Amino acid sequence: MKMRPILLSLTLATALSGCQNMDSNGLLTSGAEAFQAYTLSDAQVKELSDKSCAELDSKATIAPASSDYAKRLTKISSALGDNINGMPVNYKVYVTKDVNAFAMANGCIRVYSGLMDMMNDNEVEAVIGHEMGHVALGHVKKGMQVALGTNAARVAAASAGGMIGSLSQSQLGDLGEKLVNAQFSQRQESEADDYSYDLLRKRGINPIGLATSFEKLAKQEEGRQSSMLDDHPASAERAQHVRDRMTADGLK
Repeated sequence: MKMRPILLSLTLATALSGCQNMDSNGLLTSGAEAFQAYTLSDAQVKELSDKSCAELDSKATIAPASSDYAKRLTKISSALGDNINGMPVNYKVYVTKDVNAFAMANGCIRVYSGLMDMMNDNEVEAVIGHEMGHVALGHVKKGMQVALGTNAARVAAASAGGMIGSLSQSQLGDLGEKLVNAQFSQRQESEADDYSYDLLRKRGINPIGLATSFEKLAKQEEGRQSSMLDDHPASAERAQHVRDRMTADGLK
C-alpha cells in the first residue's frame, strides 16, 4: 500500500485503513488452502512483511530524513510511542499525491505525503493510530493469510515449508500491494477506530483529530457513486462515533 500508483480518487473514502481491494471472506478457494494459509506462524508473517515492505520501499520515492515531511513525521510519531504490542516500529514517508497510510505486521509504517498535505498533525496521529490498530488487533496478519490463500501454488509452497524462499520479487510486491489495499470488514474498521481513539487518550493526545480526519474524508465522499467501497462504514458515521465517545468522556 513506488510500485505502480495504487490509489485512485475514491481511495479517499478509506484512507484511514489502507484498506480496499480485498475482501477477507470468500477468497480462499478450498478448505485445504484455507488451512494451509491460516497455519502461517507469526515468524513467517513477520518475515513476509519484512520482504514485502522492502520491495514496496524499493519502488517508492521515500522522503529523505532531511526533508520537511520526514522531520514532521518523526515529530508526530514520537508522540505515539515506538512499538505496537512490544514490536518496534519504523516510519517512512512515501512522496506521492495519493492520500493513504499503511502498517504491516513487522512494524513497517508508511505515510503518504498526500495525506500529510491534507491533514494536520493531530489528524495524521489519528490515522497512524488506526493503522497500528489493524496490526495490534491481528487484522493485517489475517489479511496476509487471505492474500496467500488466493494462490494455490503459494499456499502449497507454504505447506511444504518453502513459501518465503519461493516468492519472487514481483510476487512479494504483489503481496504487499494486496496488504496495503486490503479491504477490512466494517467490524475491523470500527475496532481500529476505537484502538486509535484509546491510543490517543493513553498518550495524552486529544482524539478530535480522528473525528476531523473522517470529516475531511466525508467531504470527498459527497456525490460519490455506488462502488465497491459501499460496504465500509461511512466516514461521517465514523466521525460521529468518535465525537459521541468524546462527549461521553467529557472531551471537546
